[in-house]
Amino acid sequence: MVDHYTMTEPTFGAHPHAGMSAVPVLFEDSVGQFNNRDSLGNNIDLEPGDLYWLMAGSGAVHDEKPVPGATAHGLQMFVNLPTRMKRDAPQALHIKASAMPLFERSGAKVRVVLGESNGVTGASSPALPMTILDAKLKAWSNFEHDVAPGHSQWIHAVSEDIGLSVGDETVTIPAGNALAIGAKQEPATLTLRARVDSHVVVVTGEPIMEPFVQRGPFVMSNEREIAELEVAYSSGRLGKLSDK
Repeated sequence: MVDHYTMTEPTFGAHPHAGMSAVPVLFEDSVGQFNNRDSLGNNIDLEPGDLYWLMAGSGAVHDEKPVPGATAHGLQMFVNLPTRMKRDAPQALHIKASAMPLFERSGAKVRVVLGESNGVTGASSPALPMTILDAKLKAWSNFEHDVAPGHSQWIHAVSEDIGLSVGDETVTIPAGNALAIGAKQEPATLTLRARVDSHVVVVTGEPIMEPFVQRGPFVMSNEREIAELEVAYSSGRLGKLSDK
């Protein structure tokens, strides 16, 4: 699941996660800081453009909110974990915007938030491999991204319509909408085109292809595991937030 949000005040409150990763990606037009706390002991003020990847695994408590006077604009991504990783110890990754490589081609400025594109390699996720690209396109510009075989794709037109071509197929993604493309075993090239100045996000990764059960912030393999987590959280065994 992905939420595209603009947040100016606390919204969620402290909440648990397990069996998945919670991944806020801030856009560069955010103003001020976005505080992230978790039961791993982290208490970090994210800056505009930053990413924070909380791989909850066996369970963690999380809270995120803009500091007073700030406006956080970005994506909140919830990324499933394969069964073999759902019981792993939680861990977190903070990537500062200043550490994200970028490339500029023919009117396109692309931040490599995670993964690799056009020979430019950024940080790796602490879970399964994933590429996240945050692209600004000038009017009548385009850029291409080669998708690894077996990886599915998710493309979100953050602002303005985006033209998309894959092989012989061409579609337009209306502003504020997203398109998912299933994995294919042969290599594929995405071509994104803009008629006006536009903002688009591309996410690619290998699908897990396993059954799962989701209840609120928990994503596990069966109902029994969900019930066990609910008891663990209510008894305080998923940890607590740091006040430092």
